[in-house]
Amino acid sequence: MNSALWLQDRLNRRSFLSQAGLGFGACALSSLLAGDGAASELNPGLNGLPHFPPKAKRVIWLQMSGAPSHVDLFDHKPILAERRGEEIPESIHQGQKLSTMTQGKGKPCLGSIAPFQKRGESGAWVSDLLPKTAGIADDLCFVRSMKTEQVNHAPAMTFLLTGAEQPGRPSIGAWLSYGLGSDNDNLPTYCVMTSRDKEGSCGQLFYDFYWSSGFLPSKFQGVKFRGGGGDPVLYLSNPEGLSRTARRKQLDGLAELNRQKFEQVGDPEIQTRISQYEMAFRMQTAMPEVVDYSDEPKHILERYGPQVDQRGSFASNCLLARRLAERGVKFIQLMHSGWDQHQNLPTQFAEQCRDTDAPSAALVRDLKERGLLDDTLVIWGGEFGRTPFGQGDINNKTKHGRDHHPYAYSIWMAGGGSKAGTQYGETDEYGYNVVRDQVHTHDLQATILRLTGVDHERLTFKFQGRHYRLTDVHGEVVDGVIA
Repeated sequence: MNSALWLQDRLNRRSFLSQAGLGFGACALSSLLAGDGAASELNPGLNGLPHFPPKAKRVIWLQMSGAPSHVDLFDHKPILAERRGEEIPESIHQGQKLSTMTQGKGKPCLGSIAPFQKRGESGAWVSDLLPKTAGIADDLCFVRSMKTEQVNHAPAMTFLLTGAEQPGRPSIGAWLSYGLGSDNDNLPTYCVMTSRDKEGSCGQLFYDFYWSSGFLPSKFQGVKFRGGGGDPVLYLSNPEGLSRTARRKQLDGLAELNRQKFEQVGDPEIQTRISQYEMAFRMQTAMPEVVDYSDEPKHILERYGPQVDQRGSFASNCLLARRLAERGVKFIQLMHSGWDQHQNLPTQFAEQCRDTDAPSAALVRDLKERGLLDDTLVIWGGEFGRTPFGQGDINNKTKHGRDHHPYAYSIWMAGGGSKAGTQYGETDEYGYNVVRDQVHTHDLQATILRLTGVDHERLTFKFQGRHYRLTDVHGEVVDGVIA
């Protein structure tokens, strides 16, 4: 080989990455194989973060998939009952885009299916369908002025969790895992649990990209827990006949092979593979204790409701979320489907409330009693709301509902620096549009990051020549919901 060809070979990208990686893999490997050490050993986060003193050390997101009806739960609009069957004025709906199920059809007013009452010293309006949530109203910050961009479930959910309507971007949990790192090397930084309405009547699909790391290294993606029997996380147990000592030696050898491969090609996903194998090994001892509720007092189990013993139910997942939170897990994402009442609002909506009301309230009370609520941010809400008008024949007592509504909806937050006993924002008299203090999806994302000590404009990742962030080029922190 002549000197020019030799030089060209040495300067190509692969050779450069290979040489640049020499020594780095060995350092990482020695740290990983050192055993249980500093809390940030596997995922230390970025230098310089947090940007501000965090009010929330961890986040629990109770994602109500399918979109709960704000005008039936938190946004009291008496005019909808007073004018039942009358068309919502065009001056209110302004011909705005709706889903194809009701676009161009009538918009008859439909009142809430249960009475509202003012709750606690804060006087927050909460439906009788949520008596346990009503009991903690003074601990909650209600945001009644949410607005999003999408009118269909999957794009709206993707937008809420990743900041983009199309899959491919990192989810908010992955961003926080990447930026802030972990407080516990024996459990994942980002945990995900899913459940559905017990009737199975109206479930939304849970796509993996809802907890994806996108273009971030895959070590930051959410770890999905399983319901039912078997291991809570796939492949957690060793194969039959393989001892823990043998598994340790096997992983040590595999890590050495991966280190050698990293030194050759410099692919950061190889480092991810090393750390994830190590995390799985450590979880083998940590996870059984986390999912074992035998040490929980009877009155705590009863507080979460009768489904708490059914692993994979929303009630069980809420209790598991508390147990993960107190062990330092940074981001816990619970997704519960069944809120898509197009034709079964009179029959199924109340069931959905019964399944989720007690566990949600129990989680907040439980965190508060253990001194964890002050630095744990809990969020409850859907991807959008439901129309103030009825869908289908509203005179049919069992078969009518509400369509998707992105222009106004409600969520609540608790703890983690959110302002308890607050009702933020306002919709018009029909609950159709926001008229005061609008909170866009990107504003909510920016606020969550701010509460965790992160400047949403400064947490970025360069991908394909551009610096990306969760909020894209949008988003303003909502100071009015921060204590």
